[in-house]
Amino acid sequence: MRNTAKIVVMGLVLAACVYGLGQASQVWSMGSRVPTVGMQAEDFRLTDLAGKEQSLSQYRGKIVLLNFWATWCKPCTTEMPAMQTAYDKLRDKGFVVLAVNELEDDARVREHIKQYGHTFPVLMDHDNKVANQFGVFGLPVSVFIDQEGRVQEYIKGGLLTEQKIDDTIARIQKQAPIKAAALR
Repeated sequence: MRNTAKIVVMGLVLAACVYGLGQASQVWSMGSRVPTVGMQAEDFRLTDLAGKEQSLSQYRGKIVLLNFWATWCKPCTTEMPAMQTAYDKLRDKGFVVLAVNELEDDARVREHIKQYGHTFPVLMDHDNKVANQFGVFGLPVSVFIDQEGRVQEYIKGGLLTEQKIDDTIARIQKQAPIKAAALR
C-alpha cells in the first residue's frame, strides 16, 4: 500500500513538473519569434491614444517604422526625437512611424507624448500580444517594413539615429519589388 501511494505521489509530481515545463516553454517562446528579413509582416490591430483602431495593413504602400517602446525605457525615449524628425521630414513621402507602447497606462503614455511633442501614431499594446508576435524581448525594438508589407530590418536594442533611419529608408526605396517568376 505504501509503495502504491509513493508511486501515485511521484506520478503527480512528475505530471506537475512536465506541465510546468510546458507552461514555461510557452511563456519563453512568446517573445522569441523574431521575424526574418524578407518575410511578410503579420498584420495586427491596436488602438491608438485617441481610441481609434489601427492596423498594420492600413499602411500598405508606405514604409513603416514599427517601434516597440515604453516610457520607463531610457534608450527608447532617447531615440524618439530622431523618429519624430524622420516622420516630420518623410511622412508626405510615404513613411510612417508606429510607436507601439508595451503594457503601460494610456494616461501615462499620453502625458509622455504630449510632454515631448511627438506627433506620430502611438498604439497601445496592453496585453503585449503584438510585441510577442514580433519577437520583442527587451526594449527598444524597431522593425522596418517595406511598402509591400515585408520586414526589411529588425533592430534590437540599437539606438536609432536620424542617419540610420534615413539610410534604411533609402535602401528600402532603392529595392526593386519582388516579382513572381514567369511561367513558360
